[in-house]
Amino acid sequence: MDVFIYGTLKRGFALHDKGLSGARYIGDVQTLKPYPLYIAADFFGPMMLDRPGQGLRVRGELFEIDDERLGVLDALENVGTEGSFRSALDVTPVDGGMVVSAIGFFKGDNWLNPIHSGYLADYQDRRFVPPWER
Repeated sequence: MDVFIYGTLKRGFALHDKGLSGARYIGDVQTLKPYPLYIAADFFGPMMLDRPGQGLRVRGELFEIDDERLGVLDALENVGTEGSFRSALDVTPVDGGMVVSAIGFFKGDNWLNPIHSGYLADYQDRRFVPPWER
């Protein structure tokens, strides 16, 4: 299965090695529709809301993963806690190409206190505080 990664799980960011080390990188993609992506919370996390049509087209990375790795990503993304879930979304290669359906990780409004940015198209912020340093 394919997973869309837009924040701290991207290559070179704080959670990549814990969640996607060794996973097959497919390429750079962006969401087909705009989505609201913010930097939020006291730990400066990237938070994408499941509101297609709002915000900006979000750029990220596409990886192919198996069920076991999905469980690891769910834990890193707090899936199952209030306002943290995954859902399908459509992405397309940045350089053009076919639309692909992928899993994306989303947050609810309860994660947005405080908000540290406006809408983002490409998360590059380095203020994120990983769970083991909070």
